Amino acid sequence: MRRSAMNRTILFCAALILLASAANTRAAFQDKKAGKPDSSVATAKNDASAEDEAKHTVVPATTDPAYVIGSQDVLDINVWKEPDMTRIVPVRPDGKITLPLINDVQAAGSTPQQLAASVTEKLRKYITEPQVTVIVTQINSQRVFVMGEVLRAGAFPLVPGTTVLQALANAGGFTTFANVKKIHVMRMVNGKPTELPFNYREVVKGGNPEQNIKLEPGDTVVVP
Repeated sequence: MRRSAMNRTILFCAALILLASAANTRAAFQDKKAGKPDSSVATAKNDASAEDEAKHTVVPATTDPAYVIGSQDVLDINVWKEPDMTRIVPVRPDGKITLPLINDVQAAGSTPQQLAASVTEKLRKYITEPQVTVIVTQINSQRVFVMGEVLRAGAFPLVPGTTVLQALANAGGFTTFANVKKIHVMRMVNGKPTELPFNYREVVKGGNPEQNIKLEPGDTVVVP
């Protein structure tokens, strides 16, 4: 008697499980018939979209909207919802970049916003309401030079607003033989070389802050 009651209980539970499974299957079928996306597919798409967005995250080399693009700079061209058009491209020595559909585009001499507007206009022939952003990821066209008694002499990308102190920091600081009171910046002014003095000891103590000038492309910081 007890065994018979147990068997009826097991059969009843099994029937409930089958009914629940059938109801879920029927609901999924109706959702599919009504055009509702499968939740697992939607989740997978969302994950893929998030992964693509994470992969495309870039760090700008400058956020200055007035920065003028030059040859050998590297640009991130992002066309919203057009992954085949979105890419990182270098600016060629002739000042142009190459993109699908529109081929060569003049980049050097434009700001990122101006270039984005130019690319947008060219893409209108092929894409409805294209949305383009341009980010400078590497600055290679504008450089300054640090030479003399520093740990890492050489050429350095010029980020807008870079000062003499920052350039010296990029060069790793001084050697033990550096005459930090006699540093100067060599700059071409109207085609003639000009020396701009920089006394490191005075500047770091708060004296003569005007000597810590913002560097311009082609400037050379000399540490005797």
